[in-house]
Amino acid sequence: MAQSNTAKRDLLLRGSVSSAHFWVLHQLDVNNSFLHGYLGEEIYMTLPEGYPVQPGQSAHDHCLYVKGSGASFIALLVYVDDVLLTSPSCALITEVKTYLDRMFTIKDLGLARYFLGLQIARSASATSITQTKYVTDILQDTGLINAKAATTPLPQGIKLSATGGAVLPNPEPYRRLVGRLLYLGFTRPDISFAVQQLSQFLQRPCESHWQAALHVVRYLKGTSATGLFFPSDNSFQLQAYCDADWASCLDSSRSVTGFSVFLGTALVSWKTKKHATVPRSSAEAEYRSMGATLC
Repeated sequence: MAQSNTAKRDLLLRGSVSSAHFWVLHQLDVNNSFLHGYLGEEIYMTLPEGYPVQPGQSAHDHCLYVKGSGASFIALLVYVDDVLLTSPSCALITEVKTYLDRMFTIKDLGLARYFLGLQIARSASATSITQTKYVTDILQDTGLINAKAATTPLPQGIKLSATGGAVLPNPEPYRRLVGRLLYLGFTRPDISFAVQQLSQFLQRPCESHWQAALHVVRYLKGTSATGLFFPSDNSFQLQAYCDADWASCLDSSRSVTGFSVFLGTALVSWKTKKHATVPRSSAEAEYRSMGATLC
């Protein structure tokens, strides 16, 4: 079973590849998936006090299964009881569905349209992934559904710091909103920098941070249908771009880096993050940015 973010990252790559190859993309749901696990022995356990986590990147992702090649290729992506299949062969997808139904009893949802909160739209020329409904929910919950839309994710020239005015008496609404923006950021690279800035102040948010978060929401109002686009005539050339500022953080003098990775013309990976140390020059900041992109 995959983590949600892992499944979504795999979905981006598979969405780009399947669109470029004109593969079909189907979805299904396993009925009562938690009841199908078979245990051949009795196991009794107590909750441990804790255990050390080994540092480093996980060596495995068990959510993606592939088989065959060429016209007989099929890929299957699993998240709990939600399954996504893509293949150039409709007959092969039907065969896999039939087999899974014999094993688990599944609900065939047909062509993929809504997966893990992501809206998937396909045509002969492209595939798009958006979170329009999620944006609408945020606008309604913040009371900004009828507000004037902003044209940029953050106000021009804004510099946020830990001493940003009066401390919010209740930080929970701010934390909840930033959490929702983080989730939305899966299909919205345009708010990546803004959300990174807001995420620094979850412990002690101030009024200026709250107003900046609401500005992001007003920006979303005017761009609710924006998302990721995977053209069908795409190439498989991998390109990466990165940039960094120098000592922009008012509280720590650390730099912020950002990168984007394209498969052909399709954006498949991006990130905005603050450097762990203070760079001694702009050149060092740029080199660290390249390192973060490649690693």
